[in-house]
Amino acid sequence: MLTVAYLTNQFPSAVEPYVIEEIEELRSRGVRVIAGSVRQPRGAQSSSVNCAPEVVLQPLAIVILLRALWLCVRQWKRISPLITRVAFRGGEGPVKRLKALAHTWMGACYAVLLEGRGIDHIHVHHGYFGSWIAMVAARLLGVEFSMTLHGSDLLLHATYLDAKLQNSAFCLTVSEYNRRYIRQRYPDLDAEKVIVARLGVEVSEHARLAAPRVQTKGDPFTILAVGRLHAVKDHAFLVRACAQLHDRGVPFECLIAGDGPERRNLESLIRQCGLKGRVSLLGHVPREQMESLQDRADLVVLTSRSEGIPLVLMEAMARGKIVLAPAITGIPELVIAGQTGFLYEPGSLDDFVDRLLFIRSLQQAPDHPEIRPYILSAARQLDWVRHAAQLQVWHNFNRSKNLESFGDVFVRRIAPQTESIPDENFVLQQI
Repeated sequence: MLTVAYLTNQFPSAVEPYVIEEIEELRSRGVRVIAGSVRQPRGAQSSSVNCAPEVVLQPLAIVILLRALWLCVRQWKRISPLITRVAFRGGEGPVKRLKALAHTWMGACYAVLLEGRGIDHIHVHHGYFGSWIAMVAARLLGVEFSMTLHGSDLLLHATYLDAKLQNSAFCLTVSEYNRRYIRQRYPDLDAEKVIVARLGVEVSEHARLAAPRVQTKGDPFTILAVGRLHAVKDHAFLVRACAQLHDRGVPFECLIAGDGPERRNLESLIRQCGLKGRVSLLGHVPREQMESLQDRADLVVLTSRSEGIPLVLMEAMARGKIVLAPAITGIPELVIAGQTGFLYEPGSLDDFVDRLLFIRSLQQAPDHPEIRPYILSAARQLDWVRHAAQLQVWHNFNRSKNLESFGDVFVRRIAPQTESIPDENFVLQQI
């Protein structure tokens, strides 16, 4: 039986349902998956036996730290190239180098915790520090490792990614944009290593569009944003856009679902802009309540500075909602401008507001009876966009189809490794 150690920074995580889905897909194929978490999982999220991590790195016991140190000494030849990369190569500063050395030790701890479990392969989701830990552990155990890259872990926080990519057996990534970026940024990397593995959401073959909603002049335009309150999600951009709508006398309400470290800053900005009662921070919204929020919304927006291809856009489009998002990274592979949704120029507040008002105008019915038929016709054109959005998700971002494809690629890639390394003795493997 193939045995895979699957590591994430924190498992399980409510904002990363795809990790559980991938683990379940591999298990359905007869692969033994040992789920691991670098950080201690939050109690409410680890209640399910199937979702509970078998290996948790933090906090680490003294005995594990000492065993890990001894493992590094015994297997120095295996990890010395990584230590050399950290200490003497690259342009990283001293703080990042020290962190990498600490993560090397943690990788040895992970290897100690996996010893004796018959590990054939280690996979890590995201290219953050957990990927260095997984890479070190794989080296020490004499197996290969792979990783999945999304957005920020590739585009904003790519520390030591050159070493991680070079040492990986293969790399999965969520968009064609990411694949092209990796090939351009790391031209010496074997292009066959990089594979696009799209994420997806649950779709229904029998899903129907709701009746077109045509607003009257005084109806508030409901804007919904879903995402963690983190600087990279740039909800402050959305609040400033709402301030412009308010200054223009546009009736609207803006709902922001999610929680995170930026909450206090956003609350302060909302007060400064005089938007209390117009912009609402809803906090974490359970998945079962998200559908009613989407149904209430006239427009679902995304204002992130960096993304992979967000699930929140897929989910909204699967329900036939109109979406507005920045034309960055892999988003245009999902949101085709004017066909399956709308895009705005990244960072341009004016362009964002103009497109938002344009979408609102297509849904608004004026009082003048001679103009009303043309607006109704425009609303029907939006229905074509909504229908095309559903088809886009059904064909290209269908969770069931994409998970099956992920499983096929993953098992095919790791199966040859288990046949070519019959003995765990490192010296014999080199012969």
